[in-house]
Amino acid sequence: MNFSHQKLIVYQRSLEFIEFTNEIFDLDIKINVVEQLDRASTSIPLNIAEGTGKYTGKDKCRYYDIARGSALECAACLDLLVQRKKISDALAEKGKSILYEIISMLVGLIKSSSDRIYEEEINYDSTNS
Repeated sequence: MNFSHQKLIVYQRSLEFIEFTNEIFDLDIKINVVEQLDRASTSIPLNIAEGTGKYTGKDKCRYYDIARGSALECAACLDLLVQRKKISDALAEKGKSILYEIISMLVGLIKSSSDRIYEEEINYDSTNS
């Protein structure tokens, strides 16, 4: 038996990120950011599942927004672990590439489930004058 959230690629990728975090947990790092990474990474699939079960677009978006925020928080946790020299840049980039995909898919779900108005993307590159 499969639930509707299990069919979503974003949900499957969020489980892959959970598997990725085991590489960090296996390092037995004893700082608070690792516990925060555990909480934030767990929040991603849980909120995707809960959002998928909601009936209105507004309700779905609320949970997808929370999952997106948790994914961004995970990326920040990886940055902190690199800054504290607990993990390598390469390991962090491996995790952030999964997170980037998750965030992109969540943005797509939010846009397709919402009546929000979005501006066109603007390039704020300071090298272009």
